[in-house]
Amino acid sequence: MAKEKSAIAMVLTRYEKARIIGSRSLQIAMGAPLQIKLSPEELTKIKYSPIKLAIKEYDAGVIPITIKRPKAKVR
Repeated sequence: MAKEKSAIAMVLTRYEKARIIGSRSLQIAMGAPLQIKLSPEELTKIKYSPIKLAIKEYDAGVIPITIKRPKAKVR
């Protein structure tokens, strides 16, 4: 059952995506551990940029941030 839930991706707006990447890049810049393994060559290639690291984590689907959306009011 858990595998089925992970296969269903939540569709994020571009604003939510930007907020997630920005929040995660701030965490990385403040010293949070990376959620993906990168070689030293890859790190020097992206110049240790927290934003690029956060984008790589987002693309890999391992960012430990969730989105809570308000429920629509039923009339």
